[in-house]
Amino acid sequence: MKHTDTHLRLAEIAIHVIGWGIVFGFPFLMMNRSGFNITWPDYLRHGCIVPLSFLVVFYVNYFLLIPCYLFTGRTRQYIIYNVLLVAAVLAGAHVWQEAALHLGQARREPRRIGPPRWLFMLRDAFSMVLTIGLSAAIRLSRRWMQAEEARREAEKSRAEAELKNLRNQLNPHFLLNTLNNIYALIAFDADKAQAAVQELSRLLRHVLYENQQSSVALAKEMDFIRNYIELMRIRLAANVRLETQFDVRPDSRTPIAPLIFISLIENAFKHGISPTQPSFIRIRLSESPGRVCCDIANSHHPKTQADKSGSGIGLEQVQRRLDLAYPGRYEWQKGVSPDGTTYRSRLVLYTQDTALPTARRQDGKDTDQPLTH
Repeated sequence: MKHTDTHLRLAEIAIHVIGWGIVFGFPFLMMNRSGFNITWPDYLRHGCIVPLSFLVVFYVNYFLLIPCYLFTGRTRQYIIYNVLLVAAVLAGAHVWQEAALHLGQARREPRRIGPPRWLFMLRDAFSMVLTIGLSAAIRLSRRWMQAEEARREAEKSRAEAELKNLRNQLNPHFLLNTLNNIYALIAFDADKAQAAVQELSRLLRHVLYENQQSSVALAKEMDFIRNYIELMRIRLAANVRLETQFDVRPDSRTPIAPLIFISLIENAFKHGISPTQPSFIRIRLSESPGRVCCDIANSHHPKTQADKSGSGIGLEQVQRRLDLAYPGRYEWQKGVSPDGTTYRSRLVLYTQDTALPTARRQDGKDTDQPLTH
């Protein structure tokens, strides 16, 4: 950010130098092209008076009057001080020109007959008013750019804070679901419950440390997902078929939002298993250049009226995190198959802007209502 500010500052200084170089050089060039044999000493003594007066009016406004009066709402004082400034600069320029004229006469330079002095002063006063307007326009545009930059920074900070809050909400939510699974194991297999506690400790290490970062390496997230699936596999009954496929390089460094897939996988284990009917869960994660895909399908067992489990927090959090972390860079399709036997959730994240197609999001509103946490 500081590096960019330095470049912008240098560019602004360069524009000022070039602009005033043109303003000061233009009269000298025009006088020479009009047949006046003017030298640099003559120009410095007489010809640069008007450009110098413009420079004084411009920067007195730019650095003093505009920030101290116009930006603080004291418009009346701003106008009064500008009137006094223009009058003082006009008077000073007139005195300088008269002194230069007398010096020229002392050196026996012929006095040229021209329009009356007041006409030149009126022209210069009008030009100074335009210079004041230019100074205000430049300073106002700079202030607007600074305000816009501050607004973008505030929006970015707000989004980062919301993302962090969502990640922190996910920790107890994930822990609650996992502890419920371990509690169910204790009732019928204490040995498996102990193994599950060990798996849980490894998972919590990832949740507590990696989840505090804005992104993690995809390989680390895959290790976490594998450990979670193994933990869930411990309590699966014989009537459940679990299939997994990971087409991700073991050393993949692709940055990805932490725990972005875990709620989808939790959803499959929570709603895709029936204690009495044959069930299945298929989980496939794959990576290709510029994209990461999580495709989950599970048997669909609708909840009964008496089943009050689930509050919808998990998938709502996923939706909000996607909107914040991957705006316009993801596709999420979820819903029940036409025959009502399978629920599928397919999430594609585009990790490179260059790989972004015409992104779309299907949130289930035009399909059957998806199961939720």
